[in-house]
Amino acid sequence: GKFGSQTARTMHRAPSASFSRRLVRNFRTSSPRKAIYENVCELVGKTPVVKINKLAPEHVELYAKLEYFNPLSSVKDRLALAIIEDAEKKGALKPGQTVVEASSGNTGIALAMVCAAKGYPFVCTMAESFSVERRKVMRGLGAKVIVTPAPQKGTGMVKKAAELAEEHGWFLASQFDNEANWAYHANTTGPEILVDFSDRQLDYYVTGFGTGGTFTGASQVIKQARPDCKVILSEPANAAMVSSGEAQVPGESHPAWEPHPIQGWSPDFIPGNLQTGLGMDLVDEIVPIGGEEAIQTSKALATQEGIFTGISGGATTAAALKVCEKAAPGSVVLCMIPDTAERYLSTPLFADILAEMNEEEEKISKSTPSAQLPPPEDA
Repeated sequence: GKFGSQTARTMHRAPSASFSRRLVRNFRTSSPRKAIYENVCELVGKTPVVKINKLAPEHVELYAKLEYFNPLSSVKDRLALAIIEDAEKKGALKPGQTVVEASSGNTGIALAMVCAAKGYPFVCTMAESFSVERRKVMRGLGAKVIVTPAPQKGTGMVKKAAELAEEHGWFLASQFDNEANWAYHANTTGPEILVDFSDRQLDYYVTGFGTGGTFTGASQVIKQARPDCKVILSEPANAAMVSSGEAQVPGESHPAWEPHPIQGWSPDFIPGNLQTGLGMDLVDEIVPIGGEEAIQTSKALATQEGIFTGISGGATTAAALKVCEKAAPGSVVLCMIPDTAERYLSTPLFADILAEMNEEEEKISKSTPSAQLPPPEDA
């Protein structure tokens, strides 16, 4: 009784001031932020900008905006929320109506998240060439995934989504042409960048394109506030549709497109949202990036900077590094990191990364006697 009461009082006694000071000294504290949200959609946006310390040349400062800090780990969380909320406001999306969209994966995952939170069934059409983990993530979020033949490319999955919407009366998200996509980036991504760089210069903004929403929306806002900031657009070297100067025929595969490993970048057509930005004359320079260069840069970001991004993030950073090489001393460069490397486990990005221990790991394991795996049966 008495002992128990004293113990309880001791356990619940407020820590002393000296103890509290020791805690503050010994532990890193988080910056104040809102910590309680009404739903997962409120977490979209306000992603951090991080300095690239080891890969960048010493004469410039290179920063990356890490879009994998969005709740479902990609920049496409922004357009998914934008399109759904815009359709709700306009009455184009009815309560309980099925949403359908063509996606290489990240938009599909983002829409699956938003639809799950808001109570809409979601169906994604996706070419079979894209990574299988993306299908599993969408299905894990309750979505249905309709796989389309790889030879029909992006145009095939877009056509399939439109057919399904027409046949079943579903709402077609139309990420490639829906103006709500780039408008959301103009209202969020661009202003976030301007706030983050409000006390410093920003000489170059580097981005790739999938739908063109990030480029068109963020670039126009940055250009309006910082006219001297150069906007650099990057695209796959072997699918240089924008650089080719050849016009896009609606509904057809662009003649300059070839298959490339930078998933999420450059479907086999120039999207309407990208054409909008190109029509605004926002691009100062186009930097082509090869697939292998993108993969190697992604790996370097992981092993040297601790930034775990996919092939598209590697491609954007590779383009930014090219800009850095020729930029004037003291220049400040910002590039977009669209998503996480976890979306690429079955792709060439992880082709040489094994699940089993390699020779060096085996040697470390055998350096002490305990907890060693038995030798394989066929050894």
